[in-house]
Amino acid sequence: MDSPHHILKWPNESAKAVNQQDRWSHAGSNLCLDFHGDPVKAELVVFSDGNHHMALEESLSSFAQTQSLNDIFYATTPPGVLVQLMKRGQIHLGNLTLSRQPDIFIGPQNILEQLKTDAYVQNIQHFMRSRCNVLLVADDNPKNINSIADILRDDVKLFISNPETEKASYQVYAETLCSLAKEQGLDAEEFTALLSSPAGKVVYGECIHHRELPQSIAAGRSDVAMVYYHLALRYTRIFPGQFKIIPLGGDEKNPQPTPAHHITDYYVGMVNPDNPLTDKLIEHLLSQQVTDIYTEHGLIRP
Repeated sequence: MDSPHHILKWPNESAKAVNQQDRWSHAGSNLCLDFHGDPVKAELVVFSDGNHHMALEESLSSFAQTQSLNDIFYATTPPGVLVQLMKRGQIHLGNLTLSRQPDIFIGPQNILEQLKTDAYVQNIQHFMRSRCNVLLVADDNPKNINSIADILRDDVKLFISNPETEKASYQVYAETLCSLAKEQGLDAEEFTALLSSPAGKVVYGECIHHRELPQSIAAGRSDVAMVYYHLALRYTRIFPGQFKIIPLGGDEKNPQPTPAHHITDYYVGMVNPDNPLTDKLIEHLLSQQVTDIYTEHGLIRP
């Protein structure tokens, strides 16, 4: 992720004035990577949190092929962005405006329950679950980081998602870190103090950590990150020879959560019952085929 001082901030050039709160762009890390497909031709639209985007991609691709669809347009940003997109009716990517509304919404349990309470989503169902959290370092691990205790060393910088823009994942990582400290007989208050007063020891993501995290480590801005196992697995697969997983329970090939790990439950909810494909896609997402896909990508069916 580039320094914000090296990113030119272009003005809006749309014919119609744009509310800056409705704008989604981050030139240093992610402008359109988490908006997938053709919003014009797509017969289905899916909004989902982005932490399991790799498994969702494969699941939606298999459904599109089975149904002979032109395309499925799907977004995989932090859930807060998509909630606002749905409520406001549009989002701006630079000078491009998108006004598609979702047929299905996928996200953490608390997000879906609130959307159901607000009458945006109906028929929510338990979808998937994260397995555990791990540490991620550069493949050669130059700082010789082997446990969370090493995070407290003066020469180590930690990357973690932003507590303001990605509250859900930050809470999972921060609580796991502090709970693991207690479990291992370390001083949990040191980790709490580290996160509350980083003083150059912590690198926060800006808006979308599943893109920013590997970039931060690859660029040498941070030495280690706390991250979902399924995201760490993804990075080691698509960037071979660049990253290494440090398990926090179990081993690298089969990490196991201890009671200290905070797990995320993902739910799926129907937004548009008038689209005849909505029910079919939800049925597909709850199928054994998709269970196998998500298992391969490091998540589990609850």
